Formats: sequence, structure tokens, C-alpha cells
Amino acid sequence: MTCFVTLNTAKYHEIWGLPVMAAPMSNVPNMPGIALRGSEGAWLLKGPPGCQNDEAFPRKPRCLCKVMTFNSEGTLFAYCDGTCVTVLETGSWETVTVIDRPRTHCLQFSPRSTILAVWQPYVVSKDTEAGTPNLNLYDVKTGVCVKGFVQKKQDSWCPQWTTDETIAARNVNNEIHFYENNNYDVIVQKLHVQKVSHFRLPPKGKSPYHVAIYVPGSKGQPSYVRIFRYPNFAGPQSALANKSFYKADKSDLIWNDKGSSLLILTVTDSSAESYYGEQGLYYADVKGETCLVPRAKNGPVYSVEWNPNCTEFCIVYGFMPAKATLYNLKCEPVFDFGTGPRNVAYFNPQGNILCLAGFGNLHGNMELWDLKGKKLISNPNGSDSTYFEWCPDGEHMLTATTAPRLRVNNGYRVWHYTGGVVHEESIPTGQELWQAMWQTAGEGVFPPPSISYRPVVPVQQVTQDAKKAYVPPALRNQPGALSGKPKYRDAYEPASNMKKTEPGECLHTWKINHSPQVVTTTVCRAPWHSG
Repeated sequence: MTCFVTLNTAKYHEIWGLPVMAAPMSNVPNMPGIALRGSEGAWLLKGPPGCQNDEAFPRKPRCLCKVMTFNSEGTLFAYCDGTCVTVLETGSWETVTVIDRPRTHCLQFSPRSTILAVWQPYVVSKDTEAGTPNLNLYDVKTGVCVKGFVQKKQDSWCPQWTTDETIAARNVNNEIHFYENNNYDVIVQKLHVQKVSHFRLPPKGKSPYHVAIYVPGSKGQPSYVRIFRYPNFAGPQSALANKSFYKADKSDLIWNDKGSSLLILTVTDSSAESYYGEQGLYYADVKGETCLVPRAKNGPVYSVEWNPNCTEFCIVYGFMPAKATLYNLKCEPVFDFGTGPRNVAYFNPQGNILCLAGFGNLHGNMELWDLKGKKLISNPNGSDSTYFEWCPDGEHMLTATTAPRLRVNNGYRVWHYTGGVVHEESIPTGQELWQAMWQTAGEGVFPPPSISYRPVVPVQQVTQDAKKAYVPPALRNQPGALSGKPKYRDAYEPASNMKKTEPGECLHTWKINHSPQVVTTTVCRAPWHSG
């Protein structure tokens, strides 16, 4: 049986001291909806606090919806139901275009919604031994195929665009091909680098445009990352920044939104210390500065996340219980969140709230932090969650339990950042939920939310059966054996502003490698600090 837990709209406004209006004001943006797909097809919900089914959406019961996506503004919605790709206008849900690609596995809108990229698995037949183009770019308004490419691998299948769509780029056989103004018949520039693995354009970078490339090492040579300014690709000497390193079988290039700074997360397949390999984190920017990001605890790097304000980033790292630290652009630690059962970090779109959570094989503990006041707002628990996403309004969060990661107890919850469950739905037994996502919204549509520490209490509290920790038979008769408190909890460290230290006592010592010298920074408790 489907379970609904919904916060009444009038009660929601009463708690927050907001007027209850019969109709929304014209200057107040509509709350983003929620798109879901599963074994029963695809369906849409209206935004919180109600989260009712959007009856205007043309739902096809029990259709095999393989993929769905919104454009960057949230005004278009595209999905494939196993027969074709349909593009709809949100709100009215009128059909914009229909594309005959029944085997579509991936969809992506260009930043200005001019192009819809459609990818199907690559196949070879007797008639076409070379294969037919399986990556096709369609004009969203007309539905006409603008260009087709052969893209065998699903990894990095989609072309990358700049925000204004002036430049588009693809990696083709050790070359990065650049196109301009959505004209894909002419390759305007080529960046040729032997054995280049992948590249990255900044997600919201403006002119002048930059591109970062990664080349894995071979035969004793180190791996390296270089940053170029488009279209200056005269050679290695034209690179704005160059960072080389060993112990890097693969890497992830993470730009901040402005495209001014880059974080490089390197991963090895295995190492002498761990079967799972080891990770390294480096910093580079378009001014040529590079350094190793210092870490105060040994262990893997679980999550790296830029703040949307582009001036700080957070990493979650170290053996469990993991440490989380906030850094500035000089790679200096700004704030230490202590240790806890967490493996991911998520900033809200406005950049004033940070969520630290432990999903996957952890118990779903979430910590919501006020970044300006450096205070913990709430500490809810989203057990069994396999997915997390912030709502564009910066106040609500979506967690979901989806298949195939978990095939039982599928469902989703809508949270408020103060820890309350605004809406919850459980998928009936025998059905599966495959994906849940917020409707996107344009940049600047929702202002930064005012931080409040008053919890939003749901109408019905969601209760869970208490789970007892496993105790070996030899210890079951001993007193305190069933307390359920793991031993490692005694090793938890509080946040840096909650630690009890004597005046002048050193908290941390960090080594920061700013070329050409190594700077050692010691953070001490000031004599006048009483915390």
C-alpha cells in the first residue's frame, strides 16, 4: 500500500509565519516539481508542500521509461518511453517535438536548450560494418537531426558546451574537436595531445573560455593535467597551468562554476596500503597556481564539492569516521566539521547551507550546516537512501531509495533543511522506483533562503523499527554488550568551533605546497576564545 505523509499547506505557512494566499503572487516563482520513473512508467509531482500528482502530465501507464531529463531552465522535459523520445513544455505539458529513437539510453539538453543530444548503444550489422551514427544532435524546436556522430563508449558520450553555446567540443582519437555556434559541419579548432584521456569545459564559464585536459602516465612518465585558453593551443608552452603527478590511473576534473579554479581528484586501481587504491587531490587555476590540497587524516577521498559562490570547497576524506573540511582558494582549511559517518557533501544552489551525509553502506545520517554562522541546523536520518538532491529553492531536499541498488522499500522523501519530512511516498511491493529528480530552475530565480533553526514538524512522524547491533555469541551474556553503541563512536571529533582547548593550544598543523616554497600553517586557539 502506498504511504503518503504530507504537510498541510496552511499549517506549513502557519509554522513559518507566512500568509495563507488563495493564489500565488505573480512575483513569487512556482515551486519546482519532482519527476519520477520506475516499473510503472514516468510521472510528475507538483512541488512542496503538497507534492500532489500533476494530472496534466500525459502519463503512459507501465511504459518502459529508460531515461528522462529537464533543460537547465526547467521549461522543457524530455523522456524516452521505449517507442520514441518526446519533448514536452512543462506546465502545459504540450508536445514540442517527437524523435523516433526507441533505443535511447541517454539524453542531454544544451545550456540554452537549442540542441537535444540523443545517445543509443553502438551496434554493427552486416549492412553497416562501420556502424551507423548513434550520437545524434537534434534541433529542439524542429526535431531535425543537425549532426550524427559515432560514439562507441557511453562514458563521456555527450558533447560539452560553454554556457552561451558559442563553443562545443568532443574527444575524438587523441584530439579534442571544437565547433562554434552549433555548426557541427566545420571543425574550427583541434587540440591534439597524445593519449589524452578526457577533458572538461567549465560548467558556467564565460569568455575567455578555458579547457582542462588529463593525460595518464605511461612507461614511468607521470600523469598530468593542463589548462589551456581557447583557442591558444600552440603546444605545452601555451598552457596556463600544468600539474603532473604519479599514482594516477584515472582522474576527475572538477571546475568551479566561474571556470577560474580546478580541483583534480586522482585515483589508483590499487596500492600497497589498500586493495581499493588511493586518492590524491590537487588544485590548479587559470593564473598558473598549482598545489597539493592538504588533508589532516589518512584515507580515501569520498567527495569533493565546490560551493556555488566559487570561493570555497568541501572535501570528505579519511578512514571512517570520515573528516569533512572547508577550504578557501589558497587551499587553506577554513573550517573543520569534525568526524562522523559520512561520505558525501552537497551545497544548496545558493551556497549558504551544506549537507554532509552518509549514504550507500552507511546509515543515512545527514548534517545540515549554516555556512555563515558555522552552526549545525539539523541532524535528520534518511536511512536506505541511494539518491540525494537539493531543490532549486535551496530549502528542500529529495532523498530516494531506488532500484537496482535496492530492490525493496523503494520510495522517496521530501525534506526541509530544518529536518522535517514534508512529504513521503513508499512504492508498493512488487514495483520499483528507478529514478527521482527535481525540476530544474534558472540561475537567480530563487534567492538565498533565510536560515532558521525552528524545525518543521510533519503531520505524521515516520517511525522505524529499532535495529539491534549484532553481538557475537561469546559476548552476549556480558553487561553492556547489547548497548548497540559502536566502539569507534568514541573516536568522533567535534567541529572546530566546538572543541575544548586551552588558550594557545594548537589545533592543526597543515603543510601547503604553494610553489616554489612549502608553507606550514598552524592554527591555534586564541587566548580570548572561550569555546
